[in-house]
Amino acid sequence: MKKSLVIFGSGDIAQLAHYYFSTDSEYEVIAFTVDASYIQAPEFCGLPVVAFEDVADKYPPESCAFFVALSYSKLNAIRKEKFLAAKEKGYRLVSYISSRASVLNNGCIGENCFILEDNTIQPFVKIGNNVTMWSGNHIGHHSVIHDHSFIASHVVVSGGVLIGEQCFIGVNATLRDHIKVGGRCVVGAGSLLLGDAEPEGVYIGVATERSKVPSGRLRGI
Repeated sequence: MKKSLVIFGSGDIAQLAHYYFSTDSEYEVIAFTVDASYIQAPEFCGLPVVAFEDVADKYPPESCAFFVALSYSKLNAIRKEKFLAAKEKGYRLVSYISSRASVLNNGCIGENCFILEDNTIQPFVKIGNNVTMWSGNHIGHHSVIHDHSFIASHVVVSGGVLIGEQCFIGVNATLRDHIKVGGRCVVGAGSLLLGDAEPEGVYIGVATERSKVPSGRLRGI
């Protein structure tokens, strides 16, 4: 028999969390919850939506696990806030780890993590609480990802890297080995970090510019 799960959220990520937990976990989603002022409909994905203010009365922590399905908005601060609020209500926050991910770090993964398919997590990696890792990342050996961070798709984190709290690492970013990324950093899509990143820094790669040659003049395409 599957265990009962309540999901915080009613957007795209909550819908994805419902799909992943329903098809690839030991949990059955039984309800969604959001702050009362954000309820737009009584149901989501065919399940009831209840006010977060009342969720513990309707779905007690003694009988239900909890998952916060939010994005990196405000540098993960909102997801962090709801993670802590759910813990204060007494809920056990669970992680989703895809069966299609290669997880070789003896389960050193915290609570409320969302680790999707095709991630490679090498030995001796440590992943904190409330970390989202979208699909297709490489996390090199002996790296540490601290709480409340978000790693987008196809990021390469080389060995021995330390990523601080509440960081955002964009699609296709590359981090060389043995560097430190300070807390609340933003590393943009396609960026290459070859040295330490200061806390609250923003590191953005150079975007590809349009060629002066129009596409109609290209041969063989």
